[in-house]
Amino acid sequence: MKQRRRVVVTGIGIVAPNGVGKQAFWANAMAGRSGVHPVEVFPTRGFKSRIAGQALDFDPLAQGLTAEQARRLDRYIQFALVAAREAVAESGLENAQVDKERVGVCVGNAICGTPLMERDFLVLTERGTRPIAPEKVRSTLYQAATFNVASAEVASRYGALGPSTALTTGCTGGLDAIGFALDCIRNGDADVMIAGAAEAPITPVAMAAFDVIGALSKRNDAPQKASRPYDKNRDGFVLGEGAGILILEERSHALRRGAPILAEVRGFGSCNNAFHMTDLPADGAALARSLRLALDDAGMRGTEVDYVSAHGSSTAQNDANETAALKSVLGAHAYEVPISSLKSMCGHPLAAANALEAVSSVLTLTRGELPPTINYETPDPACDLDYVPNEGRRKQVDVVLKGASGFSGIHSALVLTRPDYEGGLS
Repeated sequence: MKQRRRVVVTGIGIVAPNGVGKQAFWANAMAGRSGVHPVEVFPTRGFKSRIAGQALDFDPLAQGLTAEQARRLDRYIQFALVAAREAVAESGLENAQVDKERVGVCVGNAICGTPLMERDFLVLTERGTRPIAPEKVRSTLYQAATFNVASAEVASRYGALGPSTALTTGCTGGLDAIGFALDCIRNGDADVMIAGAAEAPITPVAMAAFDVIGALSKRNDAPQKASRPYDKNRDGFVLGEGAGILILEERSHALRRGAPILAEVRGFGSCNNAFHMTDLPADGAALARSLRLALDDAGMRGTEVDYVSAHGSSTAQNDANETAALKSVLGAHAYEVPISSLKSMCGHPLAAANALEAVSSVLTLTRGELPPTINYETPDPACDLDYVPNEGRRKQVDVVLKGASGFSGIHSALVLTRPDYEGGLS
């Protein structure tokens, strides 16, 4: 039987509400600093939720983009390019002697260029008072409405001639993009994949869509206390923005070129609960199934997991559902495994959420540190595990289990390990 190609991570990059670049992000994450602030980029009068996780430090020109890119590209694409640049630089990929036809890209997103489309609609219709005049529409507007433009821009920047696609699976999009990249390399379709997700949903229409269904936190008077996963007084998620990019590479390919090997991607799983567009089955069975699929794909047992990077969205339903799923998969071991939610500090950047969390998981593996779940103050009997409350901690981690859930019933999961961890390999 042919041995399966092993896939490693050789670079990571991030744009997050609590830090642009992995050094700033990690320092703030370990210190428990929130990136949630009042929304000031548009009037929020009439909104029940008026806060969001925002990358306020992001300046496209300071981050190396050109004035033309800053003008033409939607914010989420700018995020993707900046995160990709950091990841590619760490991997040494740009100056490496590699076959560009074997380098691919997959950047997920949920709502593509909504900010730019909303802004142009207001201009073109004089704030909705006139019909659109087609001759006034700028020729590049279509790029904001096309989901694969972030992948295309990254591919163009680095001359990646291999598979290039975008996954639009909503709030699991980041993990699904990584899972797709994993399969591309395992199946021999690529040696290197630039994978992750980017999102910029802090717009009137996007926020209103979540606001009207009561999904968002209304804790406007204390923005940095609003996202509180697993806390009994949680009242909804906080919308966020950002991008996370990982360089996935076939292991022997990475070794031959002397690339830094940060982690190994060992397993991926995905499924649907076929239950409801927004509600979840109370028992967590579907999320549990995705976690088991990822562990099975990795050839590992639940008892090998020593850290969980949670979905932890800060909604009453999700956090209890996720806790039940972890107990189902890990059994008694669930009470011994530290679990933390990055969304407590960054909010929920939709498809990019789990891409940020995948980057964070790699940092946990390389640095031996667990970021906290901040704002955990009042225990919930339905959420009774170790959520690394309020303070980060040091711990050498060999195996990370990362789960994600999204509207439409989708659940996905990923298993990452330290590069020298040999458990589970057949």
